Amino acid sequence: MEPSTENTEEASALAEAVESNKFKTIGDIAFYRRQKKLVPGNSPYHALLDTLELSDCGAKLQLLNEEDKVPLFVEIFALEDYVIRIKVNELKPMKQRYEVPDVIINEPATQRLTVVCKDEHSVTLVTVDGYTQVLIIAKPFRMDIQNQGEMSMTVNSLGLLYFEHLRKNPQSEIRNTRGSRLESKRKRDKETQKESEEDLGLWKEQFHEFIDTKSNGPTSVGLDFSLHGFEHVYGIPEHTESLRLRTTSQEEPYRLYNLDVFACKLYSRMSVYGSVPLLLAHKRKQTMGIFWLNASETLVDISMNTENKTALGKTKKLKTDDDVLPRTDVRWMSESGIIDAFILMGPSAFDVFNQYSRLTGPQALPPLFALGHHQCRYSYKDENDIKQVDAGFDLNDIPYDVIWLDIDHTEGKRYFTWDKTKFPSPREMQEHLQAKDRKLVVISDPHIKVDEKYPFYCEAKSKKYFVMDKDGEEYQGFCWPGVSAYLDFTNPVVRNWYANKHGLDQYKDSTDILFVWNDMNEPAVFDGPELTMHKHAVHAGGWEHREVHNLYGFYQQWATAEGLIRRSGGIERPFVLTRSFFAGSQRYGAVWTGDNVADWSYLKISIPMLLNLSITGISFCGADVGGFVQNPEPELLVRWYQAAAYQPFFRNHSHTETKRREPWLFGKENTSIIRAIIRERYALLPFWYTLFYMAHTKAEPVIRPLWVEFPEEANTFAVDDEYMIGEALLVHPVTEAGVTDVNVLLPGKGELWYHLRTLQRYDGEQALRVFVTLDSLVSLQVPIYQRGGTIISRKTQVLRSTKAMERVSYTLYIALNSENSATGKLFIDDGHSFNYQSKNQFLLRRFSFKDNTFSAVCADVRGQYRTECLVERVLIMGAARPSCVTTECSDIQESPIHFTYNVEKSLLNIEGLQFNVGCDWMLKLHY
Repeated sequence: MEPSTENTEEASALAEAVESNKFKTIGDIAFYRRQKKLVPGNSPYHALLDTLELSDCGAKLQLLNEEDKVPLFVEIFALEDYVIRIKVNELKPMKQRYEVPDVIINEPATQRLTVVCKDEHSVTLVTVDGYTQVLIIAKPFRMDIQNQGEMSMTVNSLGLLYFEHLRKNPQSEIRNTRGSRLESKRKRDKETQKESEEDLGLWKEQFHEFIDTKSNGPTSVGLDFSLHGFEHVYGIPEHTESLRLRTTSQEEPYRLYNLDVFACKLYSRMSVYGSVPLLLAHKRKQTMGIFWLNASETLVDISMNTENKTALGKTKKLKTDDDVLPRTDVRWMSESGIIDAFILMGPSAFDVFNQYSRLTGPQALPPLFALGHHQCRYSYKDENDIKQVDAGFDLNDIPYDVIWLDIDHTEGKRYFTWDKTKFPSPREMQEHLQAKDRKLVVISDPHIKVDEKYPFYCEAKSKKYFVMDKDGEEYQGFCWPGVSAYLDFTNPVVRNWYANKHGLDQYKDSTDILFVWNDMNEPAVFDGPELTMHKHAVHAGGWEHREVHNLYGFYQQWATAEGLIRRSGGIERPFVLTRSFFAGSQRYGAVWTGDNVADWSYLKISIPMLLNLSITGISFCGADVGGFVQNPEPELLVRWYQAAAYQPFFRNHSHTETKRREPWLFGKENTSIIRAIIRERYALLPFWYTLFYMAHTKAEPVIRPLWVEFPEEANTFAVDDEYMIGEALLVHPVTEAGVTDVNVLLPGKGELWYHLRTLQRYDGEQALRVFVTLDSLVSLQVPIYQRGGTIISRKTQVLRSTKAMERVSYTLYIALNSENSATGKLFIDDGHSFNYQSKNQFLLRRFSFKDNTFSAVCADVRGQYRTECLVERVLIMGAARPSCVTTECSDIQESPIHFTYNVEKSLLNIEGLQFNVGCDWMLKLHY
């Protein structure tokens, strides 16, 4: 078949049409309008230094707003691993304000702060280790944070601290004074007051026909941070943006408010499906982070400025470059809650990743099958369709691991059910897949069909497990099933109940090869404001939805993952994909970028979107291959496969109104290319799996921007069309139509790079012109290079699935650096259980080459896993020709071994090895 494609203009028009009527702009957001009225440099807050209290946990003091006289309470904590936490709340609020639970995995350990200098104007605190110093200026309130004597950040530098205290509704006061002598004056002022309140959205706010009633009144908070010497900032996903965040001085701020945005506009600051309020800043000698722990709607302003080197904190612009430093000002504004900010001091990017992981948890180690190739469509129509697609992969010799079912597999879009006509034998269907070592994923959304004959709904209703409306009734909205109620996943009782629903005894005709996809969990409400839930809806504990909105998807994925774990009695690792997410979602599974479009621009933007997710903790991320909406032309689909094969989550997915897109439907030549790149993915799975183990245990992003690996090379700081996979591979996907060559930056002075297919060697610190096509699509390539000094493991043979490849042997690719050395690791376990944790059933092998000797040794003595897999081949790139190669291991004495040598490529090929991958052994090159 010959799929057609709409052009970029049509895709942009689609996105514009979707957004123009349904979603807010900044003019529609009342708390943003209120906060923007605050004039920079004119802060009403001053610190009451005589209220300062020190304890083993940190420091406390009060702030006073000189205009309204409302005192605030500031807590400063020096956490372990060079993290400063700042919390600001009302000293005596009328009622408790919302503080985000569950995201921080453990209450962080603290260290004592000590006063080293104090006078009537300021006080200086220093951590016990002396690494960090905090200077508190009394009037106007400001905090300077220094790292080893160097100024890194100023808090409230611009004086934009904003805190709307809880108060009584003045309209209620008017009603309560009827009959009093003040009534006439109150009535005279009433209309003026009403007009002002409506304009500012203090007690209610209107968007189109929707009115948001605010029972607690205005409760927004905000604070600014100045990053000294920094001009490159990243993170705060999810936005369809470049890797490096842009200034918002004359444009809309970045918005963090999880929304169902179909075919979202590109290079936009508007919200999409998920939110991670973590911003990273980088300069040559330091990386820092700001983690803003607030789950309500949040806006982030970014501005780039300069300042006097000798007077940090002043904003005077100077004329000569020698006299100025760059400075980035970041202003966070949230609709509700408290201020709870973590300053991650670094100093390296990997330190920041680790600091953030210690707070919000590590990336979950996925089961190995989840790193394979996934095939999905909205929707595969019936069991026969599933079996035919499954057979098509075998017929065309294309590996895959998982096939997916969208909403039409259910009975009338009732989750945890099967359509009895289309899927009369779901258990038999799953057994058919299981016989081929494959899995099934089904969709399960948070909206529940309101149907008195639907037992799931009836039980949840009887237990009052749904979100309530502002009047105390069951909150109902329209979604795929029609009128729907929404489970209150913020309630741990509901999460426990929902988790149990995944048990084999409760989810009828499910098996242990069935896994789950949580979609529409922003939550999507088709007839709600901005297609989501009303902010005045009420959750457990009486909290309004406005407080918890960005947490909703996080909680559903948590409950789903827990359910799959319980299903196996705590033995098997779950796989759960979610569309909506928050900080900490990495603990529960994977994320994808949502409803993208079959257009080259969406392929291109997927790279920076995934990189920003990865550096903010969510390594298991991907974008739908080919674009969910519209039909990709063959070249676009091929290029998308080539890009996605080198991204963590690898799924083909398409809309119900698109043409079928199985990879063998685009002609023999294209099928051949797609087959080759998928097989390349499977050959590299040992490398990918090891990277996920390092992400899980060391918080190292699986894919990462170039600047993370080359932190002092400024020419890498804004690169977002190529990236690193771990520390070893550099990939430059082709993201434009019809190109014959691309320019690839090979960074690193003194670095060596080797083309992964030709094994040709190149020097670093150069831009390389690489031809990516010759005379037909058969010659399409994607530039990928292995970095000198690294060792990666590959499978010697590709079979139909990850499980089928379990015993396939390994080839080690050793890329020598300029010092003729290299290192690498390989993680192996059973690929599916928690036994690597509970029973130390794993192997972590360390490979190294130095002084003409290769060694394979144990990298973690706890590991007790046994495997029959062998290392059969070793390729050493960049080696001189030896006169002899000998091998040695614990069971075999040193003996010579056959090798071949390619002079042109300086490539040493050692084959015929029979070493168990779990044994210690050596190779020696003799000259």
